[in-house]
Amino acid sequence: MRHSLLSFVFFGAAAILSAQPADMPKVVHRVTAAPYDSDLKRERVHYEVTPFKFSPDLVLEGGGIDVLPDNRIVVSTRRGELWLVDNAFSADFNQARYTLFATGLHEPLSVFWKDGWFYVTERNGITRVRDTDGDNRADVSEIVTDQFGVTGNFHEYAFSSHPDRDGNIWSALCLSNASTSPLAWRGWAVRVTPEGKIIPTAAGIRSPGGIGFNPAGDVFYTDNQGDWNGSSSLKHLAHGSFQGAPPSLAWWEKAGSELGSKPLEPSTGRILTDHAADPKFIPPAVVIPHNRAGRSPTAIVYDKSGKFGPFGQQLFVAEHTFSQISRVFLEKVNGIYQGAVFPFIAGLESGPIGMAFGPDGSLFVTGSARGWGAKGGKSFHFERIRYRGQSPFEPLEIRAQADGFLVSFTEPVDPATAGNPAAYAIEAWTYLHSKAYGSEELERITPTIASATVAADGMSVRLVVTPLTRGHVHELKFDGVRNSRGESLVHPIGWYTLNEIPAR
Repeated sequence: MRHSLLSFVFFGAAAILSAQPADMPKVVHRVTAAPYDSDLKRERVHYEVTPFKFSPDLVLEGGGIDVLPDNRIVVSTRRGELWLVDNAFSADFNQARYTLFATGLHEPLSVFWKDGWFYVTERNGITRVRDTDGDNRADVSEIVTDQFGVTGNFHEYAFSSHPDRDGNIWSALCLSNASTSPLAWRGWAVRVTPEGKIIPTAAGIRSPGGIGFNPAGDVFYTDNQGDWNGSSSLKHLAHGSFQGAPPSLAWWEKAGSELGSKPLEPSTGRILTDHAADPKFIPPAVVIPHNRAGRSPTAIVYDKSGKFGPFGQQLFVAEHTFSQISRVFLEKVNGIYQGAVFPFIAGLESGPIGMAFGPDGSLFVTGSARGWGAKGGKSFHFERIRYRGQSPFEPLEIRAQADGFLVSFTEPVDPATAGNPAAYAIEAWTYLHSKAYGSEELERITPTIASATVAADGMSVRLVVTPLTRGHVHELKFDGVRNSRGESLVHPIGWYTLNEIPAR
């Protein structure tokens, strides 16, 4: 069966029902929602998306990407190569020049530059390479670690972050076949010290697609729908945490006593119920509703330049199957991360795997679709996204309140439309957490919007919603909201994962 990146095709309700224990809730609703369809013309008014050009003999099946201090770009490819790109910031894309820097790597899906070295994450570990004679070809190669644990299974992908504040690299390791952990440290997040020591840090990963930091320095990764993942999601990787997939717990004792007692295996089919039984099980910060908002999330980045539009330092998450990029707002409620995912940029040429911001606020995206399938249609891509300077009218944030949600916008709203509860629509549902492959949307409810109160400055609206349901994704639509010019929102939708309800 053909795959999307790190995420198998959804099997349907029959497979889910056959795998459920008798005491687990049964599927009550079949997924019928179509993917959200962005208005590309309106997106491009605010963001320029430009594909790089290639000669017929150059295949750049990108995995990882980083921007060097001299504004060159390095791209690691699924074919085991490192390419250097000069003039990537030039207004004339014909000026871009590609230099093959290294070959012979094992499907490197992450790369970063530090102190003259390129650190490359391969399937079995991390290697660093450099050029010592100035000919733009790697001539020194060193193993940082080769202890990721590989059997040769096709699905043993590995992704790594840049170094954290302590100099450690965080690596998220896929389960073998996306479902088993025959060797340590399959299904774990590990930290790799500058000396190459492995520090097992969190278990329960299924099939990661990317890993990175938020502005606070906390670590997040994307996990793909499948076993123990009713839908794809963005998850917070805290030290000693359990992310929900049990196979990797077999190595908990090997990880060392500093992680504490072994987490309880999930048993109820509901994430928040199992979290209440064992707080080591951290619920996904943001669920990415399957087929509505995405199918295979990958890279995680944020803009440090402040030049990429009105979204501050929110996270941008690549979505491989849909060939697009989502935007994520995060907040902490009762010590738990949660938040909303919004559409951002669609219509990329292939399936994005790696993303990196340049110092001028340009976002570079690269990826590959060979064997995995992506809506963009091309087998690989390398594209640059630039903010045009005209702010889009968008929902900026959705924040949980004790009695509903506070929705802020990138510009003042029209009070007459935004103050009308009929301008909004809301649905909510949850997913089964089990060994079954994925989940239907369960326990669907249609809450009531009792009131919509516009702030004096017009920048936010307080929605009183009944009921709010912990553990449910709440889909909010803003189709009737207008700005002072009578314009609708570019993307009038957001999906909020409600793990916790704030106190009054």
